Formats: sequence, C-alpha cells, structure tokens
Amino acid sequence: MNSKFETLKANVQEIIDLIAAKNDREANNKLLEVSDELDEMLDHAEEDEELREISRYQVLLNQLHVKINGEEQVDGDA
Repeated sequence: MNSKFETLKANVQEIIDLIAAKNDREANNKLLEVSDELDEMLDHAEEDEELREISRYQVLLNQLHVKINGEEQVDGDA
C-alpha cells in the first residue's frame, strides 16, 4: 500500500511544482492524470485506512484544481 501512496505523493508534488512555475496547463494535465489514478485506487481500495488516505488526496486535488482554474468545484469531479 505504501508504494502506491509514495508515487501519488510524488505526483502531487509535481503538480505543486508546476503551479509554482506558473505552468498551469501542464499542472492541470498532470492533475487530471493523477485524479484518474486516484479513482482507480478508490475502485480497488479494501481497507478503511486506504479509503481515508484516498479521501485526503481527493480533497487536496480538489484544492489544487481550484488553485489552477480559479473556480470552486461543485460536483466533486476534478
């Protein structure tokens, strides 16, 4: 389980770095890619701990989406 989240953490850091570099288009593309990976992880999650960790990343990705696109997310899809 840890390796999945380590990769996820590195990908989220890459999004943050792209935002800091003012590369919003690449950041948004990476965010969509990571969001798809997170959805896949959610589909296969079996333990409560995994679900909690995935939920934290969903919130973070939503906040990054708002930061990149400057809009509030309404429907929960990144």
